[in-house]
Amino acid sequence: MGRVILHSDINCCYASIEHLYHPELAGKPLAVGGDRQARHGIILTADYMAKRRGVKTGMALWQAKQACPELNIVSPRMDLYLRFSRIAHEIYADYTDMQEPYGIDECWLDVTGSASIKGDGEKIAHEISGRMKSELGITVSIGVSFNKIFAKLGSDYKKPDAITTMHEDEFRYKAWPLPASDLLYVGRSTEKKLTNVGIMTIGDMARSGESYMNVLLGKMGGILWAFASGYDDSPVKIENTQAPIKSVGNSTTTPRDLVSDEDVKIVIYMLAESVASRLRKNGFRCRVVEMSVRDNGLFSFTRQHKIKNATDITGEIAAEAYLIFRENYRWEKPIRSIGVRGSDLVTGDYWEQIDLFDDVEQREKMRKMDTAVDEVRRRFGYFAVQRGLMYQDRVLSSVDAESTHTVHPHGYF
Repeated sequence: MGRVILHSDINCCYASIEHLYHPELAGKPLAVGGDRQARHGIILTADYMAKRRGVKTGMALWQAKQACPELNIVSPRMDLYLRFSRIAHEIYADYTDMQEPYGIDECWLDVTGSASIKGDGEKIAHEISGRMKSELGITVSIGVSFNKIFAKLGSDYKKPDAITTMHEDEFRYKAWPLPASDLLYVGRSTEKKLTNVGIMTIGDMARSGESYMNVLLGKMGGILWAFASGYDDSPVKIENTQAPIKSVGNSTTTPRDLVSDEDVKIVIYMLAESVASRLRKNGFRCRVVEMSVRDNGLFSFTRQHKIKNATDITGEIAAEAYLIFRENYRWEKPIRSIGVRGSDLVTGDYWEQIDLFDDVEQREKMRKMDTAVDEVRRRFGYFAVQRGLMYQDRVLSSVDAESTHTVHPHGYF
């Protein structure tokens, strides 16, 4: 018996969840985006009504309002979306322990082992789809196939609320006529190269041959040829071996330009508090700390450090980010914006070897202190408790870093 792989994709995830909490917006176009007053505010996702009227992910908020004047924009609530994602994974767990997240809203499931008990892949997909509606109030599109690539292509094939099979005897007439850009990892640049040589569809890629694709696109060409030809045999990872997201980060365009190390330290700690708080809230720790800087001349850089132990402790994340800054910035111009990110996430089930000389007790005290601050802020608001450092400049520390953050999905490889 061959593999049975599902790919479940929550339709317009953020917008669908927000519709549940905004019944007054039923039948009206809705999008999830940043602060309307912020210079960097963009659309994160939009519902199908908004998409039909020209609203696209990544569009600036003012552009979205031009395309759809009646658009309702709500601020993102990533913790809420992560909670829905966790419940969705609990539903998936009733069918398999081999589930691999691809962002908050997508997941591959290997149900080969449970097909003899639960029914074939299509039957399991219908059951999952029904449970998502009845238990979460949202819809999913599910692809059913023999590998991960075509399972994802199946979930994209028809939306919303659809189930599409891409079996070995079907993919040549279902997948091959689709545009090459529909295949995972065919972006704009790759699509342009393919179009220039007359490769327009997924079938054209498969028929071009591996050697030709290698000449055209290098190593990635051979990978895409294998994808198009149905040769992807990559396994679905076992659940809880990785976080459903790749990283959690926060960045801000500061209320005034930063002109000293102390200014930068205030903003770094403010952002690190938000990143660490969300890591703890969602049961993640990071193994890489990333720092980004942009000055008022629009020069920017991003650097990262691999840290010794996975962490969700504010002080450790902030100290590492500040070290990265000191190593890489020379104060040629004032700074306009800063970002801090924790990446290479692991879950609470992850274990690691502790160094004999690590002060484990001190780290635990720091974590408990952070947790106590989380609880105070949950009950009384973000500004109920602050570090003494924040009182050095009330303008810089006036930003509520808890209200905005960014999550980044996993890549396929």
